[in-house]
Amino acid sequence: MKLNLPITKVTIACFILLSTVNFTVKAQEVITLQKAIDLTLERNLTIKQAQFSEALSEETLKQSKYNLLPNLTAGPQGSFNFGRNIDPSTNQFTNQRIFAISGNLSTQVTLFQGGQLRNQIIENKLLLSADRSNTAKVKNDLILNVVTQYLQILTNQDLVTAAKQQIDIAKITLDRAQKNFDAGNQTQADLSQAKASQSTADLNYTTAENQLELSILTLKQYMEMPPATKVVFEKPDISKFKNIATVFDPEEVLKTAMAVNPDVSLAEARQKAAEQDIKVARGNYYPSVVLFGQLGTNYSDARRLPGQPYLTGRTDTLGYVQNSTTPVVAPNFGVTPPLKYPLGRQLSDNFNQSVGITLQIPIFNRFTARTAVRKAKITNENAIVTAQLARNNLSKIIYQAVWDVQASQKKYQSTLQTYNANKDAFNVIQQRYNVGLVNSLDYNTSLTNLNKSQFDLIQAEYEVVFRNKVIDYYLGNPITL
Repeated sequence: MKLNLPITKVTIACFILLSTVNFTVKAQEVITLQKAIDLTLERNLTIKQAQFSEALSEETLKQSKYNLLPNLTAGPQGSFNFGRNIDPSTNQFTNQRIFAISGNLSTQVTLFQGGQLRNQIIENKLLLSADRSNTAKVKNDLILNVVTQYLQILTNQDLVTAAKQQIDIAKITLDRAQKNFDAGNQTQADLSQAKASQSTADLNYTTAENQLELSILTLKQYMEMPPATKVVFEKPDISKFKNIATVFDPEEVLKTAMAVNPDVSLAEARQKAAEQDIKVARGNYYPSVVLFGQLGTNYSDARRLPGQPYLTGRTDTLGYVQNSTTPVVAPNFGVTPPLKYPLGRQLSDNFNQSVGITLQIPIFNRFTARTAVRKAKITNENAIVTAQLARNNLSKIIYQAVWDVQASQKKYQSTLQTYNANKDAFNVIQQRYNVGLVNSLDYNTSLTNLNKSQFDLIQAEYEVVFRNKVIDYYLGNPITL
C-alpha cells in the first residue's frame, strides 16, 4: 500500500501536466493557407454583401417572369348613405338612409407591350450574370489578399526569428566588449558602440514583432476572426519552391486570363445588360394591348321586392251587357306591401360580367420615350468603354506580373550572393575582433550589413513564391502552398 501512494501522486501529476499541455495546444488554432482561404470564403462580410446583391437580382428576374401572368384583384365596398342620394341598386334618387354593399373581381393580362416584358427578362438575366461575376470577383480578390497576407506573416515570422538571433549576437558582443573594457583592452567608445548595437537589435526585434502582429490582425479581419483568438500559422517547406517557374509568356497568360478573369467577365456582362436596356426603352414607342375581365354585384337595403296580387273576395262591376241590365263583374284583387329584398337573392340578381380589350397608343408623351432611349444608348457606350478599360487594365497587370516574377528571381539571386558574401566577411571580422585585430566600429558595421542582407534574403525568398502565385491567380489555377 505504501508503494502505491507515490505512484498515484506521480500519475495524477502527469495527468494534470498532460491535460494542461493539451489544453494549451487546443487553445491555439492551427491555420494553414487553405484553411485561411476557406474561412474567408465562408465568413467574410464583403462576400455576403455580394451574395445579397446577387439574391436581389435573382428575385428581380423572377418578378419579371411573373409579370407575364395575369393579375387578379378584388374590390369589396360597404357604405352608409344619408340624405338625397342615388340608390346604387336602382340608380334612382331617394332621400333616405341607405346601407349598400358592392364588390368586383377583375383580372387583366398584357398581350403586347412593345416587347418590353420579354426584353426586361433578358436584361435581368444579364444583370444576374453580372452580379454572379461580381461575387466571383470579390472572392478571387479576397483569395489573393489572403495569400498575400499569409506570405507576409510567414515573412514577418522569419524576420522576428532573425531579429532574435541578432539580439543574441549583440548580447554576446556586448558581454565580450564589457570584459575587454574591464581588462583594459578596449575603450569606453568601444563599449558604448556595443551597447548601441544591443539597443538597435532590440528595436529591430520590436519593430519586427509589431509588423508580425499587424499582418496577423489583417488576416484575422479577412477571416472575420476575433482579434484575441490565438492562432498558429503553419509554415510550408519553402525549399520545395526553389525551382518554381519564373519565366512566362505574357501573351499566353493574358489570353487565358481574359477568359477566366472575373473583372473582365463582370464588365462584359454589364455591357450586355446595358445594350439590352436599349430594347426595353424602345418598347415605349409601341402601343400596348391588354385583355381584361370583370365580375361584379351589389346590394342596397333600400331596394324592395314589388307587392304580390291577391283575391279580396269581393267583385267589381265592370259594366252591363249591351241592351241589358245584366252586370259584368270581375273578382277584386289587392296588392301586398313591398317585401324586403334578401341579401343573397339581391347579390345573385345583380351579378354582372364583362370582358374586353384595351388598346393604348402613345401619341405624345413629352419625349420621355426618346429620352429613355437616348439615355440607354449613352449608358451602353459607357459600359463598352468600361469593358475595354477592364481588358486594358488586365493586360497591364499581366505584363507587370510577368515582369515582377522575373525580377523577383533576379533579386533573390542577388540577395543570396550578398548574404553569403556578408556572412563570410562577418565570420572573418568576428575572428579578428575576438583577438583584438578589428575595432568595434568595423565589427558592428559588418554585423549590420549581415543583418540587412539576411532580412533582404528572407523577403526576396518569399517574394519569388508570391509573384509566382500571382501568375497562378490570373491563370485561374488554385493557389496552394
